Amino acid sequence: MGPGRMIKETETGLCCISPPRAKDLPRSRNRSVPPPGEPSHESALAGIYEISKILNAPGRLEVTLANVLGLLQSFVQMRHGLVSLFNDDGVPELTVGAGWSEGTDERYRTCVPQKAIHEIVATGRSLMVENVAAETAFSAADREVLGASDSIPVAFIGVPIRVDSTVVGTLTIDRIPEGSSSLLEYDARLLAMVANVIGQTIKLHRLFAGDREQSLVDKDRLEKQTVDRGPPARERKQLQAHGIIGDSPALSALLEKIVVVARSNSTVLLRGESGTGKELVAKAIHESSVRAKRPFVKLNCAALPETVLESELFGHEKGAFTGAVSARKGRFELADKGTLFLDEIGEISPPFQAKLLRVLQEQEFERVGSNHTIKVDVRVIAATNRNLEEAVARSEFRADLYYRISVVPLLLPPLRERRSDIPLLAREFLRKFNSENGRSLTLEASAIDVLMSCKFPGNVRELENCIERTATLSAGTSIVRSDFACSQGQCLSTTLWKSTSYGKTDPAAPMQPVPAKSIIPLAETAPPPQAVCEPGSLAPSGTVLVSGARMADRERVVAAMEKSGWVQAKAARLLGLTPRQVGYALRKYGIEIKRF
Repeated sequence: MGPGRMIKETETGLCCISPPRAKDLPRSRNRSVPPPGEPSHESALAGIYEISKILNAPGRLEVTLANVLGLLQSFVQMRHGLVSLFNDDGVPELTVGAGWSEGTDERYRTCVPQKAIHEIVATGRSLMVENVAAETAFSAADREVLGASDSIPVAFIGVPIRVDSTVVGTLTIDRIPEGSSSLLEYDARLLAMVANVIGQTIKLHRLFAGDREQSLVDKDRLEKQTVDRGPPARERKQLQAHGIIGDSPALSALLEKIVVVARSNSTVLLRGESGTGKELVAKAIHESSVRAKRPFVKLNCAALPETVLESELFGHEKGAFTGAVSARKGRFELADKGTLFLDEIGEISPPFQAKLLRVLQEQEFERVGSNHTIKVDVRVIAATNRNLEEAVARSEFRADLYYRISVVPLLLPPLRERRSDIPLLAREFLRKFNSENGRSLTLEASAIDVLMSCKFPGNVRELENCIERTATLSAGTSIVRSDFACSQGQCLSTTLWKSTSYGKTDPAAPMQPVPAKSIIPLAETAPPPQAVCEPGSLAPSGTVLVSGARMADRERVVAAMEKSGWVQAKAARLLGLTPRQVGYALRKYGIEIKRF
C-alpha cells in the first residue's frame, strides 16, 4: 500500500481510499481568509459537498455519521457535535459524536441536553440560543452538561432530522460564542441543510435494513386509497387499548400528534367541546410516554372551591385548618415523576391562577400550613372547553398562565367531524351494555342510519347515553329505528340542535360539515339562544335570556335582582337560570350591582 493511503471500514470489509487533496478540502472557519465573523460561502459549499460524498459511501450508519461530524468541525465553529436518533416509540436509539466507536453511545448520550432535544422533536423546529444559561428551554442539568454558567456563556444550535415529514432525530452543536448573532443564524441554516441530507441517508439505511420497509410500503398504498379506510389494524388495536375507538381521518390525525407529543415532557393543553374524550387523550399521552410506569393523577378543577382545590393540589400539614387532623400529600406530590391531568382548568379563580402559575413554572410549592418548599418532576396536561383567548381578553384568565399551559395545544375533533366512527362507537357501547346487563342486543342497519343522521351536541358522551337509554327501553332482541326517542318525537336534545350553529336544520336531516369559526364552537363567553323568554314571564329552567337577536328585557333582570336583595344566586333561582348566566346578563346590560 502506498504512502498516504487510509483504511476505511465498510459493511462488506475493508477498502483503501485516498486521502482528499488539499484543494478539495473545505477551509476551516478559524483559518479562512475572510475577516473574523464573516463566514466563507465557498468553504460551506465545499463542506456540504464533502459531507454528501461521505453519506453516499457504503458503511455502517454510526461510522458515517461520526465522519460527518468530524468533517463538520473543519468549517463550523463548534466544541461538540452530536447526532441523536430515536425509534418509532420515541426512545433514544443512537447517539453519535465525532470519533464514535463501539460502546461510546452511553458516553455521548450523557452529553445531550435532554429538555432542549425534547422541545426540538416535539415542535419540529430548530432551536438557536446565544446563551443557554439565560434560556428556559435548558434545565439546570442541561446547562451543567454543556458546561455553561454565568461566567462561561455557551451558544447552542439544534435542528431536527426528518424522514419524510417525521422527526427521527436531531443534529446539535455547542460552542463559546464568537462573532455576531448573524453568524449564529448562518450556521443554523447550514446545519439545517446538513440535517436534510442526513435524513435522506437514514431513510435509505432503514429501507435497506428492512426495519420499516413493510410499514412504508403499506403507508404509500394506504395514501392512494380512500381516506375513510383509516389506519392499519395494528394501530386500531393500540387505540382500543387506550379506550379511544375510531378510524376516521380526524381521529387518525389526532393520534399521530399524540405519538409525537408523548415523546417530550412539554405541557399539553387539550381543547375541545364537552364529551370529546379529553381525559382519554390525556391518559393515552401518559401511557405512550416514558412516564407510563409512573402515576397518572387527575383532578377536575371545576368540582372544588378554591380553598379545597389548594389543599387537593398542594397538600396540607396537620392543623393547617379546621378538620386537618393529619398531614396529607397533594396531587402534585402524588404525581411526582408522572403525569398530572387538570380538567376544566379554565374554571379556576384568578387568585388561584397566580398560585398555580408558580408551580407550573418552577415545579415547586409549599403545602398549606407549611413553609417547606417541595420540588417535584411532574408533566402537566390541562384541558378546557372554554375559549381561553376570549377569557384572557376579558381579564378572566391570566395571560401568563395561558401561555404557560398552552405550550402544545391539541384540538379534539367533535363527533360531527368524525361521523364514520359512530357505528364503531355505538357497537362498543352496546357490547358494554350487554355485558353489564346480561343481554344480547344488536343494532340493525336502520338504527345505524338514525345515529348517523344525529348531530350529537354532547359528542361521544351523548352517543353513549343514547345507546344505553335505547337499549334499556328496547323490548326486542335488536334495536331498530323506531326504538329511538327521536323517532317518537321525544328526544330532548332537539332543543340543543336548534340552538347551535350546526343544528339550524331539521334534526333528522343529514348533517353537513360546518366550518370552524373558533377553537371552541360553543364558547361559554357567548351563550347560544336556547329558548325564547317572553317579557313579563319567568324563564324556564335551563334557558338563556335571549329573544331572537336581542336579550330579554333589562327590567326583568333588574326586578329579579331587587326582589332577591341583589344576590345573584337568589335571582338566578327566580329566573330559572344559573348564577353564571345572570352574571352574563348583568355585564351585557351594564347593570351596576348594589352593595349593602
